[in-house]
Amino acid sequence: MDRVSSFDEPLKKLLGGATAKVMAEHLDLHTVGDLLHHYPRRYEERGKLTALADLPLDEHVTVVAQVADARILMFNNGRGKRLEVTLTDGSGRLQLVFFGHGVHKPHKELLPGRQAMFAGKVSVFNRKMQLAHPTYQLLDASDADEATEAVDAFAGRLLPIYPACKQLDSWRIAKAVDAVLPSAQDAVDPLPASLREGRGFTPLPEALLKVHRPQTKADIEDAKARLKWDEAFVLQVALARRRYADTQLPAAARRPVADGLLDAFDAKLPFTLTEGQEKVSKEIFDDLATEHPMHRLLQGEVGSGKTMVALRAMLTVVDAGGQAAMLAPTEVLAQQHHRSITEMMGELAEGGMLGGSDRGTKVVLLTGSMGMAARRQALLDLVTGEAGIVIGTHALIEDKVQFHDLGLVVVDEQHRFGVEQRDALRSKGKQPPHLLVMTATPIPRTVAMTVFGDLETSVLDQLPAGRSPIASHVVPAKDKPHFLSRAWERVREEVENGHQAYVVCPRIGDDAEEAEGKGGKKAKAKKAAPEEDPEKRPPLAVLEIADELRKGALAGLSVEVLHGRMHPDDKDDVMRRFAAGDVDVLVATTVIEVGVNVPNATAMVIMDADRFGVSQLHQLRGRVGRGSAPGLCLLVSEAHEASPARARLSAVAATLDGFELSRIDLEQRREGDVLGQAQSGVRSSLRMLTVIDDEEVIAAAREEAVAVVAADPELEHLPELRTVLAALLDKDREEYLDKG
Repeated sequence: MDRVSSFDEPLKKLLGGATAKVMAEHLDLHTVGDLLHHYPRRYEERGKLTALADLPLDEHVTVVAQVADARILMFNNGRGKRLEVTLTDGSGRLQLVFFGHGVHKPHKELLPGRQAMFAGKVSVFNRKMQLAHPTYQLLDASDADEATEAVDAFAGRLLPIYPACKQLDSWRIAKAVDAVLPSAQDAVDPLPASLREGRGFTPLPEALLKVHRPQTKADIEDAKARLKWDEAFVLQVALARRRYADTQLPAAARRPVADGLLDAFDAKLPFTLTEGQEKVSKEIFDDLATEHPMHRLLQGEVGSGKTMVALRAMLTVVDAGGQAAMLAPTEVLAQQHHRSITEMMGELAEGGMLGGSDRGTKVVLLTGSMGMAARRQALLDLVTGEAGIVIGTHALIEDKVQFHDLGLVVVDEQHRFGVEQRDALRSKGKQPPHLLVMTATPIPRTVAMTVFGDLETSVLDQLPAGRSPIASHVVPAKDKPHFLSRAWERVREEVENGHQAYVVCPRIGDDAEEAEGKGGKKAKAKKAAPEEDPEKRPPLAVLEIADELRKGALAGLSVEVLHGRMHPDDKDDVMRRFAAGDVDVLVATTVIEVGVNVPNATAMVIMDADRFGVSQLHQLRGRVGRGSAPGLCLLVSEAHEASPARARLSAVAATLDGFELSRIDLEQRREGDVLGQAQSGVRSSLRMLTVIDDEEVIAAAREEAVAVVAADPELEHLPELRTVLAALLDKDREEYLDKG
């Protein structure tokens, strides 16, 4: 058997069809290599067999005990059978129950006097502790030594507890691992020898042995250190090769032009750019001036001036004879960007029009809901090059849209945008255009290095002068209803002082939505009783809350609604009137989360705030305090004071630092959401590495990977690394990295 194929061996050859089928269907394990990389989640310590007297409720336990009694009982007029087995271990007694067809085997085997190991989840029935349908392993009483040995093997050392499923418990997985463990000797080691020796790592076969069958806690630490490095290093090599390949692609260099559009724009700015904006602009201009495509991620808190930086990059490209496209995730946001960019540019956005500047260019909007005539004109302006800047939704990606010379693509809020969509837009240039990805969601450095590892990162961390602080408070509506009344009074006070407010709800509340929702029509009908758990009732809805406020707490004020199911013209109309100050209170869903800019809005009340994620709350809060008056954000929740949901809200109220909050968010969601489906549609390849805790490992692995790829881009001298890389980057993930 050669070194690669033993890892590629299908599990059914070694474990039999039934076990292999469960492993494939429920744990996504198909080969020997998959199973060897299915690491224990934790380890039970030596002698940690639970005594029957100390069994914890609702936990999975392993016990060694003797059968005291076993009897079959009939129920349901003799149609049903139940086997009840009583165990004893000297410290206490425990009942086991088996039902239906599952009674035959244990009835034959679990005879009084037999000793066995049992594993299952402890529950209570008729005030007695019991295990229902436990798995068990008999211990041969005739051979005391053998029985002791089995117990020792099973429980007398660090017992690995594997991520399991209902159909296959941890110790069966452990037995399966025993069957494939000899193959660990054939592990292909991805780390170059110099790196392995330089960092003093355990050889890979030994690390696999130690992680599955540790003798000591030091074994576990050794193995983890090594296996984390492998994961981090292989992923970083994949990303470094992506970045290297990008540097080999051709792109038109777009260099700033003296006395062009950019200079004219800068000259009319009523304020000076922040130091951060200057620094990031320089990084972007340097990238644009090279003959391979820029791939840059621009992170910046809400209101840090990312749009300004992106606009200056777009103007540079227009100066250099190219076109720039800005992609927004929603129509509301595309319209907002179009409005704010044309306002910022003034007559410079009216190139070729009466009253326009001779140095100007056309700035066009392209969305799915535009009328035919306007759309036709926009398409024409793009193909002739008349329009230097286009702002739109994914409608920009359609086949019909042709550019004269696309030089730069700016993608706003990347995490709402599929990689395929970015790729489709990228293919519209004569050569690959430069790419700038913007996000207001602060991304911890480690995530930026993994999820966005093929992008260079720029961070805008200063707020422009004149931005006001935002005070945030949790309003416990259930424990202290008078706090909620006070919240509405505060909104009224803000309006009386000439300001405006947002009220955000998780749900729209129209019939169409309910029918589509999880609960079908029932969701509509279900009105929560006041004493009900807030988690059980439907989330509060825009239409209902707006109605209540108009009739009650905010009667007499102008209250309007905004949500995603409104006609685009109606949405735009409401936003215009709110921006103009004609609407006092806007009750909305999260459509206002990104990009909406109304400096006069100073207060925000978020209903059922515990239904939103940490980063989302931070985004929403960034909509207030955008002018000179201080902002106020009230997080209304019925969650219990001691609940994790309330802890999350308190964290949001306690800090305005988005990076700190993104760490909290990540700790709570762990990596699944961050690295898994959300980004690649492929199950995360990380088994041992945790993005939140292993920052140093990831940073060091990235450095090593960059050096390795720079010296040997094709990895010709590192065949083992190439083999492991090919296995990691199955087709889907390779495509994901390609498109990232």
